[in-house]
Amino acid sequence: MRRIRVVGAGVRRLYERVATRFETSVAALERRYTPLGRFRPGPFAGWSFLWQPALLGLLAMSLILAGGSFTNSPFKLDMAGTWFFGEPSTTLVGTPSVTKYLVAIVLTYGGLVLLMRVWLRLAEVMKIHPGAPLRPLWVMLVLWSLPMLVAPPMFSRDVFSYAAQGEMTSYHISPYIYGPFTLGSSPYVNPVDPMWGNAPAPYGPLFLFLDGTITRLTGHNELVTVLVLRLLEVAAVVGIGFGLAMLARGLKRDPGEAFVLGALNPLVLLTLIGGAHNDAAMTALLVLGVAFAVRGKPWWALALCSAATAVKAPAAVGLAFVAWTWPGIGATVRARVVPALKAGVVLIATLVVSSWMAGFGFGWVRNLLSNGTVRSWAAPATALGMALGNGLHAIGLEAISVRSVLSAARVTGLLVAAGLTLWLLWRSQERGWVRSLAVALLLVVELGPVVQPWYLAWGLMLLAASYRGREHFWLLFLSITGPFIGLPGGRQLLAGLAHGNPLLLAGAVAVLGGVLVVPMGRWTQWSWASEEAAPAEELTAAAEG
Repeated sequence: MRRIRVVGAGVRRLYERVATRFETSVAALERRYTPLGRFRPGPFAGWSFLWQPALLGLLAMSLILAGGSFTNSPFKLDMAGTWFFGEPSTTLVGTPSVTKYLVAIVLTYGGLVLLMRVWLRLAEVMKIHPGAPLRPLWVMLVLWSLPMLVAPPMFSRDVFSYAAQGEMTSYHISPYIYGPFTLGSSPYVNPVDPMWGNAPAPYGPLFLFLDGTITRLTGHNELVTVLVLRLLEVAAVVGIGFGLAMLARGLKRDPGEAFVLGALNPLVLLTLIGGAHNDAAMTALLVLGVAFAVRGKPWWALALCSAATAVKAPAAVGLAFVAWTWPGIGATVRARVVPALKAGVVLIATLVVSSWMAGFGFGWVRNLLSNGTVRSWAAPATALGMALGNGLHAIGLEAISVRSVLSAARVTGLLVAAGLTLWLLWRSQERGWVRSLAVALLLVVELGPVVQPWYLAWGLMLLAASYRGREHFWLLFLSITGPFIGLPGGRQLLAGLAHGNPLLLAGAVAVLGGVLVVPMGRWTQWSWASEEAAPAEELTAAAEG
């Protein structure tokens, strides 16, 4: 045990050293190569400036909307009848325009970069100057969300799978046994990603019940079903906003900062609203449940966390933390048994009732790892397994299959995630249990078989109201890099610019260069603390020293 502690302390020191150098280097680069270097923080003049980031964010989201509205945009499904505009006609003939394709990529990437810049600077202002009023932040959320409400489903086709599973549910075909292709020639089938065409659903019964109800209410209209599913996730994002403000107040943190870090997070806007993922519903219920727990209403907390689990299973981690911390600081393990039993009863009751409403039993439990068919290099365990397996083949050990090495690496990742989660649970009230829960959820994602950007929202939303120290940096880092995981178009953009006409090259450079360096207004000066207003050369020297 002593050796484990020594090793742990050494790893911690190494992490602190590397992370400090990384943060300092990023700050130095920002000072030297962005307009921030022109400003020196002056006296904070209040919140009247919020209209500026609100409009800049709206512009960024509008660029993304424009990029996703071209007929052959790579950021959405380019299939007739899957949205109200921007889709090819069934009678369309001829070769798609390469110029339009590249313009769509430039506009989308330009909007993404501008959105990251605006949100990052706003988040830093909120950190240094607490007390922002929530009303203009809600207005900002509305403005930033509007383009994604209008845009076709972007960056993912999962919502079409949801719609097909809702259609199956409405006809009492179990999505826990069959895949969407069981519907045959239904219009619900065509947009479904073939990878998931025969895959059973891993989602909880509460989501399937809502999914099937939406399909029936829309009169089995595939396009309207997709639209209502997105509106469901928009309502969930509103719930996240309310839950974060409530949670922050319960933790005696600034609700404005938590709102910006959470509800206005680019991951939320682009993947939970733009992609209409059901992770929004799960996260909203989880955040609200944790907020009620912090405010001393454990029964509400258990009910909401159980409902979140009935949408997606990882929310059960939140339920475990709520039950464990119910007796309070210093309680014995024996004292925690009764709350754990209460949590189990509430969870079982919720799952039984929602399973009865959906009508398909508990078949979803055996499907929880069905997304493991995806081999994503973004998942460390999967990347390690693939690298080891391919490496063994390269040196002639072909008797060992890549699949077996990959499976072993994934199982190891899950076991490590489970072990770290148990450790965080045990130490939760020393470290802050909400913060520990947030880190545990992020570990479950990062050490799981597949890392999708929208999965990161589970932990990041809770971390938005509970972070400490360097966790703020990693929250920002994951939020601005997460949306780019698996994002298409980068290679096509470079190839197109290398071989395209000069006018196209000049326009692309103007858009992408402009959003990278154009000043966003003097309000950004307040995103740097006055004592950190050192010249860029000093910061660079510190990074290199």
